[in-house]
Amino acid sequence: MTAPTGGAPTPEAGPRHVALIMDGNGRWAQARGLPRAMGHREGVQALKRTVQAAPDFGIECLTVFGFSTENWRRPAEEVSDLMGLVRSYVASDLNRLEKNGVRVRVLGRRTGLPADIAAIIERAERSTAHNTRFLLQVAFNYGGRADIVDAAQAYVDRLLAGQASGPLDEASLGLGLSTEGGPPVDLIVRTSGEQRLSNFLLWEAAYAELVYQNVLWPDYGHEALADAVRQYQQRDRRFGAIAVEPALATG
Repeated sequence: MTAPTGGAPTPEAGPRHVALIMDGNGRWAQARGLPRAMGHREGVQALKRTVQAAPDFGIECLTVFGFSTENWRRPAEEVSDLMGLVRSYVASDLNRLEKNGVRVRVLGRRTGLPADIAAIIERAERSTAHNTRFLLQVAFNYGGRADIVDAAQAYVDRLLAGQASGPLDEASLGLGLSTEGGPPVDLIVRTSGEQRLSNFLLWEAAYAELVYQNVLWPDYGHEALADAVRQYQQRDRRFGAIAVEPALATG
């Protein structure tokens, strides 16, 4: 899969499902002498821009890492502010997402969430469940390891209830993942220059392409997403196989 390095990427050759680790809010704010909360607020604006830009590149699903199971360890004030951003984002953007054909799906554990946040998540999913134009998956209170553990436990529960039989295999485990039923992940992007997955989509990342960009998340938008798509188009995806060499001409 190759594409020219310049110009706008062609949607036909691009990824259908892009996952984003939205990193760099704190550093963006620190560089400007602002509190971290301002970086998170600007990060919400970057998310809105990116969701709007994604269909331009043929992207049909965007999965974003909103809040991890490890983020509860952050200072209580920052956690509270992040929860506030969820409230304000849904309040300000849910109607637009619904009208634009975007289905919202939230990945991760619901237990332990503040009651109003759980209710907001349920409302966002319910009010957009009929949409089919674009899928926005938000990983919230999510961890890749926790999701795999939960999927294994779900299989045990089905086994004990007589709803499953036989040894656990990949297909059976996949039924219990919070991403079950969603499209395969083609591309995982991390912003801010850091190069790690940070417990994001560990199972789904098996054959995804990885792109690391030196842009802080609050500065993200159409141009940065276009660059990530171009990098993806230059990759040769073989899914564990080897490249097929063209047959030599004879005669």
